[in-house]
Amino acid sequence: MPRIYHLTTAHAWAAAQNGGSYGESTRGPSLAEVGVIHCSYAHQVTRVAAARYSDAAGLVLLVIDPDRLRAELRDEDLDGRGEVFPHIYGPLNLDAVVEVLPFEPAEDGNFALPAGLGAET
Repeated sequence: MPRIYHLTTAHAWAAAQNGGSYGESTRGPSLAEVGVIHCSYAHQVTRVAAARYSDAAGLVLLVIDPDRLRAELRDEDLDGRGEVFPHIYGPLNLDAVVEVLPFEPAEDGNFALPAGLGAET
């Protein structure tokens, strides 16, 4: 199964590390609001970042190995637009995160996927 990705702030990730999981003790925004942690496949990351995080600073990209997840993972089209995204139904266990990468926009405000990511899509 290909890796999945989640955008968050460095602050939220640090809080997760202190609390032992992301989304339970820290109540990640999407888990608290809708009961899932929204993730993306590699080809979706930059589009999601541009749409939802254009004004955010201090972002990190969590690289998640789906085979290590303890919570249920579902591919779903929650907004009915004909495109599926991976959703984690519960807290994200920290050992499923295999890499944490800084994810800031370029000077022009656009996001780019870090080199080497997404080759498995």
